[in-house]
Amino acid sequence: MSAVPVNGAAPWPDAMNVARPSVTAPDQLPVFSLHGVGVRYGLVQALHGVNLTVTPGERVALIGANGCGKSTLLRVLHGLAKPSSGQLMRDDGSRQAMLFQRPHMLRTSAQHNVALGLWLHGVRWREARALALAALQRVGLEGIAAQNARTLSGGQQQRVALARAWALRPDVLLLDEPTASLDPHAKREVELLMAGLAASHGHAGPTHPVTMVFASHNLGQVKRLASRVIYLEHGSVLADLPVRDFFNGPLPDAARWFVKGEAA
Repeated sequence: MSAVPVNGAAPWPDAMNVARPSVTAPDQLPVFSLHGVGVRYGLVQALHGVNLTVTPGERVALIGANGCGKSTLLRVLHGLAKPSSGQLMRDDGSRQAMLFQRPHMLRTSAQHNVALGLWLHGVRWREARALALAALQRVGLEGIAAQNARTLSGGQQQRVALARAWALRPDVLLLDEPTASLDPHAKREVELLMAGLAASHGHAGPTHPVTMVFASHNLGQVKRLASRVIYLEHGSVLADLPVRDFFNGPLPDAARWFVKGEAA
């Protein structure tokens, strides 16, 4: 576990926060631990005083209106954005992969898009190609392995991105609205693959289940995939609850109105 400390003021108290901290087993280090983390882009405070612990095997959904800080939080967890205040600690032994709403595809075959990720991690090219084909078979795309990835549909590209992540055997999978731009059939296919990845184990072995943190506006998807829900507003965590409690228990007004509006 390494710490990424940054200077800044202590987090503001949040009277509306109904967060329930995760309990970590004595022999199990948290995957992420954030204490008063803030992120500022110029005059914009994207995250403010975020306190959060994620333990191995959790399936955490981030929800909230556009601009609430979901993407920024995912980028902080993956090391793509640096906190401007607070402290971030992460498990150095965990291998991470992140999927974006619109995955970047290189101008080459689907198989090579997957194989290149493995090659960059030190796998020999011949072996990387074989593992890439197996990963494409896992997501049902072995038939288009030789096709230019940029000519694929949005749903197929997202499945290639999932194959690319699965091939690396990540211990932590971060996803930013991975089904937002897909049609209903493609959404369901990607969702099933997400569930399969979350049920597997990562590079660290069978005693370390995959941890999944994903942002979504689809509350049905959240109910199906998440074990825990975090509601953000204006860069702050207003609710952090087990999925059953989030959808059946009392919530801060802002979270309750959001759920009612998205479910309508």
